Amino acid sequence: MGSHEVLGQAARLASSGLLLQVVFRLITFVLNAFILRFLSKEIVGIVNVRVPLGVCWSLFLGWVWLRLLEVPDPNVVPHYGTGVVVFGISAVVELLGEPFWVLAQAHMFVKLKVIAESLSVILKSILTVFLVLWLPHWGLYIFSLAQLSYTAVLVLCYVIYFKKLLGFPKSTKQQTLPVSRMTDLLPSILRSGAFVNWKEAKLTWSFFKQSFLKQILTEGERYVMTFLNVLNFGDQGVYDIVNNLGSLVARLIFQPVEESFYIFFAKVLEREKDATRQKQEDVAVAAAVLESLLKLALLAGLTITVFGFAYSQLALDIYGGAMLSSGSGPVLLRSYCLYVLLLAINGITECFTFAAMSKEQVDRYNFTMLALSSSFLVLSYLLTHWCGSVGFILANCFNMGIRITQSLCFIHRYYRESPYRPLAGLRLSPVLLGAFALSGGITSVSEVFLCCEQGWLARLAHVAVGAFCLGATLGTVLFTETKLVHFLRTQLGVSRLTDKMT
Repeated sequence: MGSHEVLGQAARLASSGLLLQVVFRLITFVLNAFILRFLSKEIVGIVNVRVPLGVCWSLFLGWVWLRLLEVPDPNVVPHYGTGVVVFGISAVVELLGEPFWVLAQAHMFVKLKVIAESLSVILKSILTVFLVLWLPHWGLYIFSLAQLSYTAVLVLCYVIYFKKLLGFPKSTKQQTLPVSRMTDLLPSILRSGAFVNWKEAKLTWSFFKQSFLKQILTEGERYVMTFLNVLNFGDQGVYDIVNNLGSLVARLIFQPVEESFYIFFAKVLEREKDATRQKQEDVAVAAAVLESLLKLALLAGLTITVFGFAYSQLALDIYGGAMLSSGSGPVLLRSYCLYVLLLAINGITECFTFAAMSKEQVDRYNFTMLALSSSFLVLSYLLTHWCGSVGFILANCFNMGIRITQSLCFIHRYYRESPYRPLAGLRLSPVLLGAFALSGGITSVSEVFLCCEQGWLARLAHVAVGAFCLGATLGTVLFTETKLVHFLRTQLGVSRLTDKMT
């Protein structure tokens, strides 16, 4: 398969994933906004911050949560112990479907992913709303059962699909798979008599260490706030709601793009080789794609940062009412808007870096991640004592900045001896930068005079000002970033053509 065909498939997977994320995150956004009217900050803090951490090591951390850490008042948060156990069970259930998910992702089974995630998200959302309305006294039972139903439906969809697919050996898709029957996914003894393929085990261990350290970097603030009690349950709830709302765009846009184009880079580029020792057509395509993705991530992140500052309080007021829009909520969301910019850039740079790194480079990177994880946890603790829950976001910004620097250095070295310069995607024209700065200034003034205590007419006027500024900024993008526009049009055309052919 040529690099252009792989690029078309990656674009198709990304666009389908993006559409899926938008539709169903919108559904859950509306349902969550509705549910928040019926819950306290404390129970939200328990569900969103403490219980999911038990997913990592269900048995051990479940015991820690129930025996060593502070257990909330059962009158405020009922059924805490059962909630921890059920979340642990749901984690085990989800892990059972992991091999199927990896196969589907690697072979770009777009429709399977869309259907499986759609059904599971819809069921979880509907079940949560139903239980909150009719059985609110169930407390954590509600979220525990909803999570378990989500994982069960998700895994069941994948199992049924592959069971049917592997039952038809003449299928084109089946012939491309590395397995021919369901039992191939279970542990087995190799032909040589060994139970473990040590070469693959070493590579798996490298990625496990990387994933573990990345988990600390991604979710480290939750461990800090849980084990060190730097925030009370109410503040934890507000922080996590804002965190989920702030990362909504990252999950909507960036995650599908990162997952899809990681596969593209991994298939087009060869590990262990730099750019000069590979097929130059593939290197050129990869460089062009990376440059366009960096530009897209930078523009999306800047848009969120610039407009997020002026509309954070309004968004929180609409989403959760006074519980979120008063107090630390708006400051948290404004800080998170800056973090989203770094998230966008880091996602693209790391998806290329991890796809192109050799095993030895992955191991060296793991040592860097170890040091970064330790410094991140310490910094989170110190900054939280200094400036409250905003300190977690500032620590995340520092962490993300270091990771971006690491990836940029790798990309620079990778293409140093070649004529391609994909990092040019991080440069914007002065005209476009001026448009962003002007839009930020206008919307900030609009917020002072029109939001958020002046009534709904003033709020609508504030939204109209933002819409006008956003339109003007996007228009400037169309005129100044013609290369990116051409890339998007071309790849959308490729993905549509692929859809018709398949």
